[in-house]
Order: sequence, then structure tokens, then C-alpha cells
Amino acid sequence: MDSLIAIAAAILYVLAIVTIIPGLVHQVGIRTKTVLVSAVLALAFHAWLLSDLILSGSGQNLSILNVASLIGFIISLFMSIAMLKTRIWFLLPVVYGFAAINLSAAAFVPTAFITHLEHNPKLLIHISLALFSYSTLSIGALYAIQLAWLDHKLKNKKALTINPNLPPLMMVERQLFKIILIGTGLLTATLLTGFVFVQDMFAQGKAHKGVLSFLAWIIYSVLLWGHYRKGWRGKKVTWFAVAGATLLTLAYFGSRFVREIILS
Repeated sequence: MDSLIAIAAAILYVLAIVTIIPGLVHQVGIRTKTVLVSAVLALAFHAWLLSDLILSGSGQNLSILNVASLIGFIISLFMSIAMLKTRIWFLLPVVYGFAAINLSAAAFVPTAFITHLEHNPKLLIHISLALFSYSTLSIGALYAIQLAWLDHKLKNKKALTINPNLPPLMMVERQLFKIILIGTGLLTATLLTGFVFVQDMFAQGKAHKGVLSFLAWIIYSVLLWGHYRKGWRGKKVTWFAVAGATLLTLAYFGSRFVREIILS
């Protein structure tokens, strides 16, 4: 049953992607209703799949593939809501593509990492903050890449016309820093709850998570300070945002990928 749900969700994500791409390539109108309906149905099937994969009878299966699929769902949900207010067509194929890949991997490559969060609500709070902070700052990295691409297009003398399906550069920049500000706040709360609620946060095998997350927090804090106090813009912003997201990816998935996927 999970396989059929995963296939249905993946097909719907792909349908949304193939509806968007012609508008980006040929600078024609994008059928927003088709994209929205496909995305909503894909998200519904994706949520159904996650409930089956994670909420097992013996606890919560927070394997690396299930967590990656959950993060893909969170990002896709936020970006689908944002689609109603702003032109983020450039990012949606990437977001939906990763969501389809992640949910397929979780459904067809079963792995297990059973936890019992019902007995530890403090840990549940910490993990929830970590998931939302990572998802938010990953969206920030995507916005930073889009910002760099739009800046390159505007500086390219051959680009005489800008695709009407793309958002204005300054709007993307404003949204980028709002997202990073929110994400950094969530990351701060994640680190604080980690220190308070996770007793063995810096124990052997876990220390790298705390260290890399704290380094990412420093990078984002410096980026925000540099932008609001020194007026940082352009490529420097992109590098900082991508570097922070990379450190968080290594912190959250690095050792578990080796342990659950490579060595399993």
C-alpha cells in the first residue's frame, strides 16, 4: 500500500513540475490552478505516506530517509503556500523534485530508527524545532541561489528581457533575509533546547551535531549582522546562506547517513 501511495505522490509532484517548466523556458503563462491542485494532492498523499512510515506500532521510526522525506514535505508545504502570494516558480521544480525523490527512497528503501517520543515530550520539542529550523534555512539557501541567478541574469547584457514568471530581485532579497531571520531564531531555540533537554548532547558520536549546528548559527548570525549593519549583498550573501545550510545538513544527516545507509 505504501508503494502505491508513494507512486501517486511522486506522479503528482512530477505533474506540477512539468506544468511549471514550459513557463520558465518559453516565458509563457503558467497554469497556476493545475500546479496548485497537483501540489495539494501530492502533499496529501505525502502526509499519508509519512504517517504510515513514521508512526509505527512500536514507536516512531525516525530513520534518516523518513526524516529527509518529512523535511521535504515541510519545505514543499511552505513553498506551496508561498506560491499563492509570490512568484517562486523557479524554485518549485527543485523543491517538488527533491520531495518526490525523498518520499520514493523512504518508501522503497525501508530503514529503521525507532524512538519513543511519547515518553519524552522535551525531546519532541527539540526535534520539532530542529526540523523546522533546518527546513526554513534550507528554503533560505534556495532563495539565496535564486537571488544569485537573478543577479547574474540582470548583469548579463544578453538578457534584455526578464521572464515575467520570475520575481523582482529586490523582493527576493527582502524575503531571503526574513526567512534567514526566522530560521536563525528557530536554530537558536533548537540549540538552547538541546543544551537544556538533551543530557548527552556532546557525548561521543553526538558532539559533531552540536558543534556543526553552533558553527552554522555563527555563520547565519554574521550574515544577518553583515547585511543589516554593513549592507552585505550579492555573492557574499549566497555563499554564507549555502555554507550555513551545508553545515546543518552535515550536522543532521552526516553520521546517520554513514551508519544507516552505507554501513547497513
